[in-house]
Amino acid sequence: MSNCIAQKLLENGKTVLYQTAPVLLESVIDYKMSKDKNLSDNIYQSVLNVDLLIIDDLGTESLNSMKLSELFTILNTRILNLNNKITKTIISTNLNINDIFNHYEERIGSRIAGYYDIYYFFGDDLRFKKLK
Repeated sequence: MSNCIAQKLLENGKTVLYQTAPVLLESVIDYKMSKDKNLSDNIYQSVLNVDLLIIDDLGTESLNSMKLSELFTILNTRILNLNNKITKTIISTNLNINDIFNHYEERIGSRIAGYYDIYYFFGDDLRFKKLK
């Protein structure tokens, strides 16, 4: 579903960044910790400013305080348009809303619960069907 949305936006000239939560958070932290910050490869600004950010597999990343802080900053900046432009975010996860509150701190859970439309998808995993 996320890929279809991304493709349509790309066709309409919008910018899209699709990444798994573990890779996204590691990339942002690596960039912020690096002394050689190449402006043409600024993953952090891309994450904050892209028209559509798709965070896939939220909940599969190993957490620490730095990753929690970066996830909060990313979500909060995009929700409140602190980047001075309207940006949208899609989050896919196998966690339910209670798991999100248990897995992440309350300020992250409350933003996801309060600012995102939550849709549950049911049915067989398509990846298993491809194996048959």
